[in-house]
Amino acid sequence: MPGMYDIPAELYHSDPIPGGSLSSTGARTLVSQCPARFHYDLTHPQPYKAVFDFGTAAHKLVLGDGPELVLVDEPRWDTDATKARVAEIRADGNIPLKRDALQRVHDMATALSEHSEAADLLDPDSGVAEQSVFWTIGNAWCRARFDWLREDQLVDYKTCRSAHPDAIQKAIQEHGYHVQEDWYRRAAVALGLVPEQAPFPFIFQEKEQPYLVTVVRLDLWRDIAHQLSERALFIYESCRTSGHWPAYTTETALISPPAWLERQHT
Repeated sequence: MPGMYDIPAELYHSDPIPGGSLSSTGARTLVSQCPARFHYDLTHPQPYKAVFDFGTAAHKLVLGDGPELVLVDEPRWDTDATKARVAEIRADGNIPLKRDALQRVHDMATALSEHSEAADLLDPDSGVAEQSVFWTIGNAWCRARFDWLREDQLVDYKTCRSAHPDAIQKAIQEHGYHVQEDWYRRAAVALGLVPEQAPFPFIFQEKEQPYLVTVVRLDLWRDIAHQLSERALFIYESCRTSGHWPAYTTETALISPPAWLERQHT
């Protein structure tokens, strides 16, 4: 049934909706790449990548919810014994970390707690972490998983290389965070969890010392994101109905130089 569920991340990502549902990640793939890529990813789940461990660990300490962090204090992780232990930890749903990585995520959590605005947004008494929601738009089932849900707004936490506003602008465009905001806002409003015009701040934190934090809100991105979400829903429903998931183009592509290069040449 449509609603909010406190379920493990693994169950959410496996998509428990019979017949499938469209997530923010899927919507971004449909509009930034193509239906064929979306369908391949849907039918060929990717194995877990160790590169995700650090970000997940940071979420655990900052949001107070998630898998357990397990120290694997070995100088080398390429021995058979250590590989077996790391695999066992991951099989149990936990995250293995080297000592320096574990210290870094603890230091990041401390640095964030000293940033007054970010700490206030994620105050433990202000909301709940890692909630999964499912709802329908027309005939399509959709899903989302909130980092932090308050009565008055949604909050999302991102780790990054640089929390400089210029770098964040590039990250929003590259990763489609504006579409994520629109998708999550749709979910929360549809289920009556927040008001329609509720704020949606993103907290960006660097992964290297001194673990700088920037809190941002999106402005003109919202109109663009809403149109992209609508386009993703249309493509999703059209492809599901027809059973055809096309690639980038069905015709020979005519490639022109980018406008900046044409201007430069002129």
